[in-house]
Amino acid sequence: MRRIIPLTILGFASAVFGIAVSAADASAPVLVVPSSPSTVDLTVPLPDAVQPDPSASWRLVQVGNPEISVPVQLSASVAADGSPAKQTRVIARIPPAQSSRKFELLPSGPSAQRAQSRFVFKDNSGTSLGLLEDGKPVLVYNHGTMTCKKVPQEDSRRSRACYVHPVWGLDGEVLTDDFPKDHYHHHGIFWAWPHVGIDGGQYDLWIYNNIQHRFVAWLCRQTGPLAAVLAVENGWFVGDKKVMIERVWMRSHAADGDRRALDFEFTWIPIDRPITLWGADGKSYGGLNLRFAPREDTRITVPAGLTKADLPDTPLEWADLSARFAGASGPSGAAIFVDPGHPDYPPTWLTRHYGVLCVGWPGVKPRTFEPGKPIQLNYRIWLHRGAAELALLQGAYAAYQAAMTAKWE
Repeated sequence: MRRIIPLTILGFASAVFGIAVSAADASAPVLVVPSSPSTVDLTVPLPDAVQPDPSASWRLVQVGNPEISVPVQLSASVAADGSPAKQTRVIARIPPAQSSRKFELLPSGPSAQRAQSRFVFKDNSGTSLGLLEDGKPVLVYNHGTMTCKKVPQEDSRRSRACYVHPVWGLDGEVLTDDFPKDHYHHHGIFWAWPHVGIDGGQYDLWIYNNIQHRFVAWLCRQTGPLAAVLAVENGWFVGDKKVMIERVWMRSHAADGDRRALDFEFTWIPIDRPITLWGADGKSYGGLNLRFAPREDTRITVPAGLTKADLPDTPLEWADLSARFAGASGPSGAAIFVDPGHPDYPPTWLTRHYGVLCVGWPGVKPRTFEPGKPIQLNYRIWLHRGAAELALLQGAYAAYQAAMTAKWE
C-alpha cells in the first residue's frame, strides 16, 4: 500500500527547499474549481491524508499557472451530524475564469507572515454575539431569548431565540427587521416551520406555539483574514423535552468590494421519534427566511428576471430583494442562493414585496424524518451594494455553484 505523505512535510520540502518530488508524492491531491464569471468564495474540506500545519501560512497555487496564487485560511470542518470534525477545511477566494482550474495547496514560505484577522466577535449583554469586520458591524447572532414588550404578553410571538439580527449592509445600513408590526413572528434571518408533527400532535415553530428554539452550546468560534466562522447547537423544545438537535454553521466571508457572502450550513436530527415537517398550504413558507427592514423602491429578481408579482409555492434556485434602506446613500439588498446539491432542487419559495424571502422545504406536502438521521441543508445569503441586475445575480450564483462543487482529486 502506498504511503501518503502529509502535505505538512511534502509541500514544505518541495516548495521551500526545492527537494525533488517522487512519483508517489506527485499524486498529492489537487483542488478542481469549476469555471465562474465571478469571484469564488469557497470552503472545501481537505482529504483526510492532507494535514497542513495550522501554525504556518498556506496558499492555493494554480497548476500550470503559478502566477495565480491566493492565500488560504484553515478552518474547522463539519462532521455528518453537524458537529466539529477532525478534518480541516480550506477557505479561499478564487478569481473568476472561463474554464475550470486545478490548484495545489502549498506553504507560503519561511519568510511569509501570517495575515491578521479582520474579524472580531463581541458579546452583547449575555444574549447576543456580534461580529465586526475592520471595526464595522456585520451581523448579530441572538442565542438568548429576545422579548418585544410591544407584543401582547399572551402572544407566543412575544419572545424568540436562535436567529440572526441585525444584518448590516456594506455601507452600515441595517438590512433586516425584528418584530415587524405586520408579522411579529418575522425575525431577521431565521429558520422555522409552521407545521411540525410529533406523535400525532401538531406544533407551530413559525409562531412558537408550544415549541421553541433554545440555545444549547457553542461549537466553533473562529476568525481569520478571509472569514469568520460561528457554529452553534440549539434544540427544539416542547416544554422541557428536546425533540430535535439543531446545529448551525455560519460563515461570513470578508467583504469583496460591493459584495459579501454569508454561508449557512444546517443539520437537524430528530432525537427519539419521527418528526414530520411541511410548509404553509398554497404558499410554501417553512424553512430558511430573510425578513427585510423598512425601505423604499423594493424590487425582487428571480432567475426569470424582475418580478412585480409575489410568487407563492414557486420553484427557484435563488431570489434577490433590492431596495433603498434607511441610512444608505443608494440602493442595496440581499439574495438567498440555494446549494445545487439541495434535496428536491430547486425547492419551492414564497416571495413577498412587503419584505420577505422564504425558502420552503420540504414544501407543502408533509415529509417525515426518522430519529437519528441527519437532515442537511446549505444556503448562501449574498449581500450587495446597488440594485442588483439579473446578469450580476446570475454571475454571483454561478460562483456559489462553483464553490459548492469544487473538489479534491
